[in-house]
Amino acid sequence: MKAVVLRAYGDADRLSYEDVEKPKPTIGEVLVKIAAASVNPIDWKLRSGAMRPFFPLDFPAILGRDLAGEVEELGPGVTEFTIGQRVMALTDRAYAQYAVVKASDLAPVPASMSLEQAAAVPLVTLTGAQLIERGVKLKGGQALLLTGAVGGVGRTAAYVAGQHHVQVIAMVRAGQMAEAEKLGTLALLSLENEPGLDVFKEIDGVADTVGGAVAVNLLKHLRKGGVFASVVGIPKEAKEYDIHCEQVVVKNDGARLAQLAKDVALNRFKVPIAKVMKLSEIREAHRLGEAGGVGGKIVLVP
Repeated sequence: MKAVVLRAYGDADRLSYEDVEKPKPTIGEVLVKIAAASVNPIDWKLRSGAMRPFFPLDFPAILGRDLAGEVEELGPGVTEFTIGQRVMALTDRAYAQYAVVKASDLAPVPASMSLEQAAAVPLVTLTGAQLIERGVKLKGGQALLLTGAVGGVGRTAAYVAGQHHVQVIAMVRAGQMAEAEKLGTLALLSLENEPGLDVFKEIDGVADTVGGAVAVNLLKHLRKGGVFASVVGIPKEAKEYDIHCEQVVVKNDGARLAQLAKDVALNRFKVPIAKVMKLSEIREAHRLGEAGGVGGKIVLVP
């Protein structure tokens, strides 16, 4: 089969589209024929070596966390899926024509959802949901500041927080305000207008998908005992405040993914796709993603 192989840390030119051995499912696993995968920031952070202290790679490595496709083969003990069934997953080694996935990580693809759309869903929706449900864990009526609200993770976080009746104040770049109005949050603020936060006092929680100076500036707006949850790292300055911090690292969860996929299929929230490219164009896909500003997910098809 064809796959994208990485043999050393470096830039996008280190990625090679080549022949590798087709994997075989073992107990509790499923072999998926991949129809689409997608690119996420974690992919180029792993490739470059930026994540090496936390998630070192064993070379040669196959990257890719999102996939959608059809069940090709069932490993021993798997009864909940059938050959030919359309499935999706947050997994590993998705930059390939085939991948082995734990059955517990798989979710059915809703009938109205294309496999290309399905491939854009797993990582960002599970991350956004877990940022709210494992990270901030606010109660109904409490107020939440959400950064990066029009990104895939942010859109999911806004939706899930709303499902828990949390009052969401969405923070986006000035140029994203019109798009953010569609999220239906309590209020909108520009990331460039930090003084605008002064009208919101004693915020109960922050759900951060941006990091950096933006995250640092938000710390002082939290009430005593408030929660700062992030998917991009806790600022060292957080130690200066009487708050609780939660670093959220996404966990595979096929059952929760199935629920989120149904909500996307019903247009309750969106995971925009900016571009569909061939898997063999992986170097260009990584360059585009790293440069930023594409306005949605990059989906890869074999």
